[in-house]
Amino acid sequence: MMDRLTIDAHGLHKRFGDLQVLKSVDLTIRSGEVVVIMGPSGSGKTTLLRCLNLLEQPDAGTVTVRGRTVDCSVRGSGRGQAGLVRDIRIRTAMVFQHYNLFPHMTVLQNVVEGPLSVRRLPRPYALEVGERLLERVGLIDKRDEYPAKLSGGQKQRVAIARALAMDPEVVLLDEPTSSLDPELRAEVLQVLKDLARRGMTMVIVTHEIAFAREVADRILFMDNGYILEEQAPQTFFSNPASTRVRSFLRLMSGTESQPEIEATG
Repeated sequence: MMDRLTIDAHGLHKRFGDLQVLKSVDLTIRSGEVVVIMGPSGSGKTTLLRCLNLLEQPDAGTVTVRGRTVDCSVRGSGRGQAGLVRDIRIRTAMVFQHYNLFPHMTVLQNVVEGPLSVRRLPRPYALEVGERLLERVGLIDKRDEYPAKLSGGQKQRVAIARALAMDPEVVLLDEPTSSLDPELRAEVLQVLKDLARRGMTMVIVTHEIAFAREVADRILFMDNGYILEEQAPQTFFSNPASTRVRSFLRLMSGTESQPEIEATG
């Protein structure tokens, strides 16, 4: 339902040493939305994504996920604060740029580890959920393989299945195709399109322009730690409001197939 808030973040600031990476960022995500975040390297995209599930704690601001609010200016590990952070992390599954699979576990073991150890699901039910999700991403035949035997596209699809196994409110994806060649990118993007059709709430940092046009409900453009522009895809790509976005899109139109890797942004 599009009227239900999933994430509501206000006034997020984040600094790494002398570098101010986020500057009073506000962001609202509604249930069922697919929001794409675009922008140049170092603009704060990845940091924002990691702040939404508190893998990075902002220096100031609040993050609310389905009514559970963390005041990011409060430091320390008190039981109440720790419980709120844990709840938010469970509700916001993360898919990383470089998969982060456990190399000593099989594909199925990677998918069910979270449901077993965090959600405390009974093992038979967790295995059933894991197999169903591997079917969805087209990898049930790889259930007993180890990550070293998989292609990059297969690893990323396993990572997506692993995120979904946590039954999250929202899935956060950080450049999920940036390290893949075009054929493998297409595999992963097809899975994400299927999730969008099923109504999964997603926030995706990506430079895949064609994918963003097709799937996104909104596109946010970040630059220098700010959300500079927020538009529906048709407006963002055909008639952006700022000259900065127009310049970025001109550059991207000739380099969409070139992966871009960020350090902090």
